[in-house]
Amino acid sequence: MTLHDRFVIKVPASTANLGPGFDSMGLAVDLYLTLEGEKSVKWEIQSVSAELKDFPTDETHYILQIALKTAANYGIELQPCKIKVDSDIPLARGLGSSAAAIVAGIELADTVGKIGLTHQEKLLIATEIEGHPDNVGASLLGGLVIGSYQQNDVDMLSISNISFEMVAVIPDEILLTKDSRGVLPSAFSREAAIQASSTANLLVAALLTQNWKLAGKMMEQDLFHQPYRKPLIKSYQEIEELAKSLGAFGVALSGAGPTVLCFTEKGKGRFVEQGLRSEFSTMSTKILQIDYSGSSVKTVERFVK
Repeated sequence: MTLHDRFVIKVPASTANLGPGFDSMGLAVDLYLTLEGEKSVKWEIQSVSAELKDFPTDETHYILQIALKTAANYGIELQPCKIKVDSDIPLARGLGSSAAAIVAGIELADTVGKIGLTHQEKLLIATEIEGHPDNVGASLLGGLVIGSYQQNDVDMLSISNISFEMVAVIPDEILLTKDSRGVLPSAFSREAAIQASSTANLLVAALLTQNWKLAGKMMEQDLFHQPYRKPLIKSYQEIEELAKSLGAFGVALSGAGPTVLCFTEKGKGRFVEQGLRSEFSTMSTKILQIDYSGSSVKTVERFVK
């Protein structure tokens, strides 16, 4: 009888910024990247979902690269595994697919290498790789996260006593983050920075006090990135106008785009989604809920003859 450890790693997708919370605010949503694995004689990775079919099947796979480098930083060489990867997170659409992969890689290293990483250590590793804490923090911790990354240190709070629905309008075309960052200004005046940061501060207060109307207003008044990125997004203004007429309290780019996220009070998402799907039939629409749990790892020991 041989002991095999089978593990399942599940990581939620995320949206970032929510308008003015640029590179500091994120929200975990109920789309998932899932890894099912067990120890093997060599690294093998099988992609179940069609969107991942062109990814490598060996240790050059991005998730495995993150895992191997993470373990190596702790002086650990990981035992090879056979892993099945499934995902319903759209790639390069602003829903944190790369951040979920980073978190999955760190969880894989920690699970197989038995490193014993704390949440804070995982968060710092992921933030150093991603460059900002919003998406990785949401995928790791769940809920609404607000974080700050300065001088190789990251601080973050996760808020779970908040509840609303979202409707994602997802165009077919991709928009790479590096391309959408290229349109942003390199600097702000002090006056503009004060306006932009006060908008973000008030957005947080409005969300926490369930002042949905004010939250939506602050999403629209972002100065950090949306004025520069909206022109890159097909039909953004039309989506925003229709969503609000259907009852959405706010509309914002999901991360760098091109997904447009429409925020609604609980129970109103389906009506908004039906209206948007009818009007924008060439795009995908999804009702999203907040994921409050963040990444999870389950290990099952089983005996095989």
